[in-house]
Amino acid sequence: MLSPQSRFPSGEEELRPRGAGGRHHLPGSRQPAVKGGIVACDVGKRFGRTLALDKVSLTVQPGQLFALLGPNGAGKTTLVRILTTLLRADSGTVLVDGKDVVKQAQAARASIGVVFQEPSLDDRLTVGENLDFHGRVYGVPGPLRRKRIHQMLDLVELTDQHDRLVRTLSSGMKRRVEIARALIHDTAILFMDEPTVGLDVQSRARIWDYIARLRDERDLTVVVTTHYIEEVAGCDRVCIIDQGKVLAADTPAALRRRYGQVLLRVTPRDEETRAQILALVPDAALDSQGSIILPVPEEGFVDRFLARFGPHIITMHLDEATLESVFLSLTGREIRERAPSPRERTYAFAQQGGEHTR
Repeated sequence: MLSPQSRFPSGEEELRPRGAGGRHHLPGSRQPAVKGGIVACDVGKRFGRTLALDKVSLTVQPGQLFALLGPNGAGKTTLVRILTTLLRADSGTVLVDGKDVVKQAQAARASIGVVFQEPSLDDRLTVGENLDFHGRVYGVPGPLRRKRIHQMLDLVELTDQHDRLVRTLSSGMKRRVEIARALIHDTAILFMDEPTVGLDVQSRARIWDYIARLRDERDLTVVVTTHYIEEVAGCDRVCIIDQGKVLAADTPAALRRRYGQVLLRVTPRDEETRAQILALVPDAALDSQGSIILPVPEEGFVDRFLARFGPHIITMHLDEATLESVFLSLTGREIRERAPSPRERTYAFAQQGGEHTR
């Protein structure tokens, strides 16, 4: 569990007392640090020879719903671990809620709540015991702690599960408990790393409903990482990250206007037609169902395509500019779930404390 009293990785200097925040500037940055917001400047991180983050800079304003969008292995989790004081960057500076995550790590931890990508509840305890333990670690007084537990379980619709062992809950219910736990203390910024991964469609929708309610009821900044494009359309700002680099960051509408493309999605009748299309259109990509996605660069492209391949196409659909087309335009490939690459396995191994093998 992330604790405000937890020690930073070895080598950290003595922590400063928690201050009142305020506005000041990052070295080399024109963006002021604002209470309830995040400013990262030129953040870099390597695992052995693998570059996980390459001079990443971003700003999250107080009260925003900010999404980090990218495929598996893009660097999203590495960045979140740095923002939440769990991993030290090799270079760059980060201020969270106005506090430096290295020099004021303890104060920064007291201001944030984290829903980790991997399960982090103690399944030997009940739901209530997990939340109570978290509140005690963060020094929440007893009467307030009990009130918060009731409020948060009510928010995630688990009040009747207070005395149930965590090990008996479904994956979706466990995720809801983790959200409740992250908000027991005085959370100013909530980090959620792939909060809906592995959940069914109904559970995913429910998680986003809770996020919307939280923002309505509390003055809360929310940072979410995801590789589900359809989930970020309602965010205030979307940061697209791939191969450890920020490719673009703006509102969903602005991203669609600037980078969006009209896409032609087709299903070939046979492998020979598929090969011909891919050879003819170098910018084509494959989606997770095996259809071919073709950017439409100009009027008349679709007519010419049908004149040549029409009899050999089973299905065809024309997509207007979407965030999926934005990602395709920026990276040249579709974002989708897939097996982890060697690069991604290196990240996971290093993050768990393993030595990098050259």
